[in-house]
Amino acid sequence: MNVQVDVQQAADDESIPDTAFVSDWVTRAVNAATITRDSEVSVRIVGADEIHALNHEYRQKDAPTNVLSFPAGAVAGLPNDAPQPLGDIVICASVVRDEAEAQGKTLADHWAHMLVHGTLHLLGFDHHTDVEAAAMETLERRILSAHGIADPYGVTVENC
Repeated sequence: MNVQVDVQQAADDESIPDTAFVSDWVTRAVNAATITRDSEVSVRIVGADEIHALNHEYRQKDAPTNVLSFPAGAVAGLPNDAPQPLGDIVICASVVRDEAEAQGKTLADHWAHMLVHGTLHLLGFDHHTDVEAAAMETLERRILSAHGIADPYGVTVENC
């Protein structure tokens, strides 16, 4: 199964990982969720102003956040051999950088977590209830630990 990842960098921040890193983590999350069809995901890396506006418009929260996900939903008439669009992930580079520092995490580990977290939201996972959160966090931990990253919930992530 192939995952096409389109990475758009709309922020100027030295903490932003390279495109291959972003693509690899999105692909790992999609594969762990056992998607059996080729798929595509867009990742847009933005500054605080853009994510603040999106968070206000879509979640009615008047602050920047680390990651937002916008699932594509079903696409009527999509040919069977066409990649399934999963949706868009928007990540704020400065929030991820600041959270990593505040939480004592490596920047790469926190980016990996935010990419996995955002991708799982595209795949229908959520954390509105304790049961949903437990399922999503268990899968996040499994994906990350398979690649040597410690439990991201050892430290509270407040903005997700």
